[in-house]
Amino acid sequence: MVYPFKEIEPKWQEYWDTHKTFRAEDLSPKPKVYILDMFPYPSGAGLHVGHPEGYTATDILSRYKRMRGFNVLHPIGWDAFGLPAERFAMQTNIHPRITTEQNIATFRRQIKMLGLSYDWEREVDTTDPTYYRWTQWIFLKVYNSWYDRRLQKARPIESLEEELARIGTRDLSVREKFSADEWRGMNKKQKHDFLATFRLAYVAEVPVNWCETLGTVLANEEVPEWTEKGYTVERRPMRQWMMRITENAERLLEDSDELDWPDSTLDQQRNWIGRSEGAEIEFPLDGTDERIRVFTTRPDTVFGATYMVLAPEHPLVEKITTPEHRLAIDEYIDQARRQTEIERLSTEREKTGVFTGAYCTNLFNGSKVPIWIADYALVWYGTGAVMG
Repeated sequence: MVYPFKEIEPKWQEYWDTHKTFRAEDLSPKPKVYILDMFPYPSGAGLHVGHPEGYTATDILSRYKRMRGFNVLHPIGWDAFGLPAERFAMQTNIHPRITTEQNIATFRRQIKMLGLSYDWEREVDTTDPTYYRWTQWIFLKVYNSWYDRRLQKARPIESLEEELARIGTRDLSVREKFSADEWRGMNKKQKHDFLATFRLAYVAEVPVNWCETLGTVLANEEVPEWTEKGYTVERRPMRQWMMRITENAERLLEDSDELDWPDSTLDQQRNWIGRSEGAEIEFPLDGTDERIRVFTTRPDTVFGATYMVLAPEHPLVEKITTPEHRLAIDEYIDQARRQTEIERLSTEREKTGVFTGAYCTNLFNGSKVPIWIADYALVWYGTGAVMG
């Protein structure tokens, strides 16, 4: 007997739609289960085999939980903002809204043909203002907050302003201390700049993967794809919005113990947070008032430090490089810009570096330490300087 797909499948799919079979109830005495897939990017090519591979697994789990008496929320959505949509619009001169809606319609039709048990009344489109207004709302909440280490939680930035006006920086762990009177005497810009060092979202100049042709920044994972297509990508310092995740790193680590996740996933998260315990050591630069700060987990090794390495993007490189080493330094920096972070940190490649011509002083033994630049040092990791 041959299974009559074209007769049975459309019949029951229509029944599910009409009777809202997979709709999660807003108010129900049943225990709740929330099962969320990674939203697909609706490309013009439609679904590929990788989509149903993952969605079938969550569909099985959703149906199983419903049969066990759970009120299952299993939504679907479209991660529709992205560089491919923008590039396609530029190449075809068709507005991305038009192509995005067409692609979503194709994906929706194909997914329904698969008979997956999604709650279609809770369909999400990331290009819809009713959706992204809430991502913007979340960002503003983060921007207008600071992390109070004493209470181990985020608080409104206004609470920090009130504390500064009352007792200054007395109870804060900051390098530069000032009184409440000094805070009240600051102008608007000075206050703004100080508060920016506490906000959980802030602007900083950091090296990024910049593609001039695409006119955008690429994630490390995107670089191979676009370079294979013939686009040139280089490392370039640019002003970017950053998240001050290190402030609540300890809280993230502690709370991870309460998550019912696979050990491998938890290990990935803990490694990503990457807590390191150690000390910061300063090395005065010869002939200037500047100092190089180094973080090390082994401060006892400072007595044997024989060289200093700065990241090519470190702001001190421009200041300390001597004229006779300028050409070699500039060429090395240009070379480092063309490498991704993954390439620079690879353990399979030989380490390289260039001498700046400058020295700093090891205050623990009085020795002169030569300063080099090397691409394995990252300016956004630690202090951007490594002693060796």
